[in-house]
Amino acid sequence: MLAEQLAPYRYENCAVIALSVGGVLVAEQIAAHLHCVLMLLITKDIDIPGEGMAFGSVAQNGLFTYNSSFTEGEIQGYTSEFHGYLDEQKREAFQSINRLIGHNGTVDLKLLRDHIVILVDDGLDGSSRIDVVLDFLKPVRTQRLVVASPVATIPAVDKVHVLADELHILDVKENYINTEHYYEQNDLPTTEETITRINEIIMNWR
Repeated sequence: MLAEQLAPYRYENCAVIALSVGGVLVAEQIAAHLHCVLMLLITKDIDIPGEGMAFGSVAQNGLFTYNSSFTEGEIQGYTSEFHGYLDEQKREAFQSINRLIGHNGTVDLKLLRDHIVILVDDGLDGSSRIDVVLDFLKPVRTQRLVVASPVATIPAVDKVHVLADELHILDVKENYINTEHYYEQNDLPTTEETITRINEIIMNWR
């Protein structure tokens, strides 16, 4: 359904970026329909101990982005309280991402310049993922930024509505449970398997 909505971009210079492993399963349908490049932005959330919330996310270039739902005062408070822990988690997250960067299929900023960039996830739940991807794309001049997802929370839609040029959300949930709740199948491949899958898709297109 999302691929059909995005069909007008089929003959444009497009790049599809999945924001998670689950997002790849949605994004590959769109990329196949538009016959364009498909990439995965690898990020790792850094959680606040005992809070069950992401303090921010680390992107594949080492960039750390704070969760925009926190105020400046809250960020300073958590940073002061968990300084050593958060720094260690950032280092571990970047090292984990770095082990995967040698593979193809991750985001190459050079391929995005002057393109219509379509960000795709399996569910936009208001986490810091959308914050980190927008930070990651700041150095790149894009033609248009489009966000697509089968399901999203109201706060997530409010956030991307301001930042993106175009939204395609099939269902907006007022009481969002979790992304897995809205799918019958939740068996996700590993990140390594996902990158291999992306490369195989691209090789088949060629």
